[in-house]
Amino acid sequence: MTGKPGRPPRRRADVAFAAAACIVLAGYNNVAGARPWHQRWYPAVNALAATAALSAAAASGLTATDLGLRRDQLRSGLSLGSAAAAPVVAAFGLAALTPATRPLLDDQRIVGLDRRQLAYHVLLRIPVGTVAWEEIAFRGVLQAALRRVLAEPAATVAGSAVFGLWHIRPTAEALAVNRLAAGRGARITAVTAVAAGTAGAGALLSLLRKRSGSLAAPVLLHLAANCAGPLASALARRSYDRRRGRVAEDGKRQA
Repeated sequence: MTGKPGRPPRRRADVAFAAAACIVLAGYNNVAGARPWHQRWYPAVNALAATAALSAAAASGLTATDLGLRRDQLRSGLSLGSAAAAPVVAAFGLAALTPATRPLLDDQRIVGLDRRQLAYHVLLRIPVGTVAWEEIAFRGVLQAALRRVLAEPAATVAGSAVFGLWHIRPTAEALAVNRLAAGRGARITAVTAVAAGTAGAGALLSLLRKRSGSLAAPVLLHLAANCAGPLASALARRSYDRRRGRVAEDGKRQA
């Protein structure tokens, strides 16, 4: 009988934690992410945010199993994550090496980076500041918090929707930098489409997390998608520059 009186308050606390997680994550990347200090200290700030999220989750009663951090599930996560990541890496590599698809990889945020800056992005900024933080926050803490108060399908839908909202500001900035979707209506449509697509990606990452029992699976797929893109873009740009240089040299010789 001692357990029953505690259930309603515990239930309310679980619902409050899940709702707070949704609100904080929906706003964090769209508000704090736009601040200059956040951009400057991106990996460190997001690493601290991930630590805070894990601490809050533990205080709310979520366990390592709930969060996908059990060591005995790591092998399963690595295996499934590697299988999911391999086609993504191969697709980006093929796109970078194929002249017809190289323009699709043109990203002005990558064009101006030298090798040292590119290495910083793919070895530190993206793995720590983006992938580790987002997977801990969404497929770790948020997914576990939502599954505690909602049925599995509803928890996945809600978590994926928040993941889509998380990407509104970065999408709008990427469109502006690359001079895409110039009109207001076109921008709204493009941002909505990308947010919906990102929500779908979030659902896939949640499925990997659920099937493997480990956060390692979505981390590997997310890492492959986010790091292979900049590397493929840089490779495509250099291939294009070399080709243009050869054409210019041939033109000089003929002249």
